[in-house]
Parts: sequence; structure tokens; C-alpha cells
Amino acid sequence: MKKLLLIAAIIVIPALNVNAQEIGELAPEKESEVFPDNAFGLDILFSEGGFGLGTFYRRSISPSFTLFSDFSISESKDEREFDVYDYFGTPITIGKKNRIFILPLNAGAHYRLFRESITDNLRPYINAGIGPTFTVITPYELEFFESFGKAKMKLALGGYIGFGANFGLDKSSLIGVNLRYYFIHFFDEGVESLYNRYKTDIGGFFVTVNLGLMY
Repeated sequence: MKKLLLIAAIIVIPALNVNAQEIGELAPEKESEVFPDNAFGLDILFSEGGFGLGTFYRRSISPSFTLFSDFSISESKDEREFDVYDYFGTPITIGKKNRIFILPLNAGAHYRLFRESITDNLRPYINAGIGPTFTVITPYELEFFESFGKAKMKLALGGYIGFGANFGLDKSSLIGVNLRYYFIHFFDEGVESLYNRYKTDIGGFFVTVNLGLMY
């Protein structure tokens, strides 16, 4: 979790290049910027399990509310996993039986915060989504690409809640970051990442960088 917060800080701090008013100086009132209603693009996800990639589509229905759908793929790891290294420096996870890949397809909404009091250069929001999560399970004992020949798929209920912000005044490109907590629940015995350790709930925190186009 500390790693994810550090990643978020590295991304957000340089983006906060907002000119502050000097003390005693009255800022003239300025009309809110009107941004395009539609956006689509790429999500880059960072988590304790590694990084992932995804895509999104957004549609604004008011200055404060935006509907969205997104899809991504990333690896999920058991919190008890730890690596050792062989003579050649190759990492080996002790007790690992399967690689677990999650492919969540979510739909939801985000609500812009403090629209009247914060400059349009920084547009914070809260968001939530829900939908099916497709889970691909491959045997760890096989080489990475070879293991997909023995892949199995399971379906789970998933979703997330998050807090994020979009940056800048460019009305053609979208840059943002979103800290999310994913929940993924299986209605059977779950998935087995480590030998004899089944989990019916997986997920966790993700830092997501959003890069897209608005139109």
C-alpha cells in the first residue's frame, strides 16, 4: 500500500502546477470551463500484484455527473506470496500453484467534487463501478505463455470505489489519476493461488493513471 501511495504522489504532485493568488489579491470571478461530453482512452494500473492495462469510455450527463464503462486486465496475487531467487536471479514464488489474472468489466458513475470552489485545472471526483469480473487461471508450474494452453476461466461479481482527479485545461486530451479499491467475490470455493489456500474474495488497492481523448 505504501508503494501505491508513493506512485500516486509522484504522479499527482507535478500535475498540481496551479498559480495561486497572492495574499490580499482579489481573484476575479471566472466562469467554469465547459469540457467535451465524451472521453475514451487508456488506463495504466499499478497494484501490489504488478501493473495492468485497460480502456475506458466516459459520458458526461451534467457538469457534476459522468457515466462510464471500463475494462482492464491485471494479475492478482495472494498477500502471503513471497519470492526467492535462484542462482540466475530468476524469482520463484514458494507454494504458488496458479497465476490469477482478473479482467473486470465495470459500469458506474463519478461525481465531481468542489466544482464551484476549485479551479478547473484540478477536478477531483469520487467514483464507483460494478460489473462481472472474468478470472483466468493458469498453472504456475508451466512457462508463462505455455501455461495459457491449460488456462481455466471463472466468473465473479466485482466492482470498485475510488477517489481521483483530472488535470489541466486542455479540451482535447484527458490526464488523470484514480486511487481505487476493487472487490471481487466468487460464489463457489474461489480461486487457489497458493496450494490449498482458496480465496472467495480478491481485489485490493490500485493506482490508475488515465490517458485519453475528449470530444
